[in-house]
Amino acid sequence: MEIRSRHASEPFITADGSTIRSLLDASNAPVRNQSLAEATIDAGEQTQRHYHRHSEEFYFLIEGSGDMELDGEHRSIGPGDAVLIPAGSWHQITADTGGPIRMLVCCAPPYSHDDTYLE
Repeated sequence: MEIRSRHASEPFITADGSTIRSLLDASNAPVRNQSLAEATIDAGEQTQRHYHRHSEEFYFLIEGSGDMELDGEHRSIGPGDAVLIPAGSWHQITADTGGPIRMLVCCAPPYSHDDTYLE
């Protein structure tokens, strides 16, 4: 059984500019096909628009609200919303000015800086 504490993971900045804590991935567990992380985006900030050639992503908002852009379509999102980001889709998330966004991010195959293509 693999159980990892959120606090056991040091945060790092991804290629798109979000702050990530790896919860379960190949760096800390015998994971092969996916990764799970907690991402934060400060109030009024946004990720850099990007896509992943190989990874499909799920975002699940825990707190905060903002704008989710996927291939040019914009939607407002908030706590409890889940977003599917297909591989190859350009995307960007912007946090409202009222507070940060905190969300879970699942990638399959696992997240890789090398699979992040910036605009």
